[in-house]
Amino acid sequence: MYYTGIDLHKFTSYLTTVDSSGAIVKQENLKNVAHNFVQYFKSIPGQHTTTVESTMTWYWLNDLLTSMNIPLVLAHAKYVKAIAYAKVKTDKVDSHTLAQLLRMNFIPVAHKISNEKRLLRDALRARLKIVQRHTSVTNSMQLLLAKYNFDSPTQLSGIPLFQYEQLTEVEALLNEQMLDLEKQLYPYLIPNDDIQRLLWIPGIGKMNAFTILLEVDDINRFPDVKNFFSYCRLVPSARNSGGKSKQRSSKDGNKYLKVAFSDAAVHAVHYYPVIKNYNNSLIRKKNKQIAKTIIAKEIAEIVYHVLKNKTDFNNKFKGKELEHKKSLQWPRVVSPYA
Repeated sequence: MYYTGIDLHKFTSYLTTVDSSGAIVKQENLKNVAHNFVQYFKSIPGQHTTTVESTMTWYWLNDLLTSMNIPLVLAHAKYVKAIAYAKVKTDKVDSHTLAQLLRMNFIPVAHKISNEKRLLRDALRARLKIVQRHTSVTNSMQLLLAKYNFDSPTQLSGIPLFQYEQLTEVEALLNEQMLDLEKQLYPYLIPNDDIQRLLWIPGIGKMNAFTILLEVDDINRFPDVKNFFSYCRLVPSARNSGGKSKQRSSKDGNKYLKVAFSDAAVHAVHYYPVIKNYNNSLIRKKNKQIAKTIIAKEIAEIVYHVLKNKTDFNNKFKGKELEHKKSLQWPRVVSPYA
């Protein structure tokens, strides 16, 4: 067996291949052209396995190596650095380190999303960036009015009015792009059974359901609900030293799931009296942010069991029947209550 560490960059990659004893068999800096990689591995007859850090450009490499029947282990970039800190850091050193870690089975493995969900997830993330730009533009419009203490753009004139009109055009364009991208996702996701189950859970609309399904990919990769909470950034990180303990928001895990469940918590509190009463009881003991996170965790736990067991939501929150039920209309294709 040969083990190859690949230090992947935008235009070039440095490859180091070692054998089962750890001896270097070959090292080479290649341009990122498929033919170069095919020739490299053909020059070393035998069985291969490879690894690369989870950068934004690993898709094409994974697809190429898969077509060559060479397994690729996706390494978690942050944890690789924690295991293999080096004072001297070059492409050659990094690829050699990856190869040796792979040989010793020490690679901290990152999840590789399934190919069928990969494009959909990236499109959804692109939509979120459009949403963020849209929010920025609308905030600029409100700020422009506030500068002159006006309530309506009809009160503006001259350059400020021209500026407001430009922002209005950008806002309309971003809104159109956002909706067009959503519609592209509908045929692939609306008929999905898991999406239909998620849509009945309090606070989860179609876009949050899309986000949860695509970012989770496979719920079975989480052995229990606590691992799922951690991945969703719904548990604080802790630092204990010298008898002192500090907690803070964790930045490990998936930021998109954090946003989705936080948003779901806000909507659930607004529309469901049972959840609103529970939220109010939490606020009396804790602050609003902690209360929202607790509600988000409760919703995440419901999601975990619904996806894990492939069962419909039972319309209960912490054992209490919810009075409010969602509409049977689209995007709900099949209703467990019909």
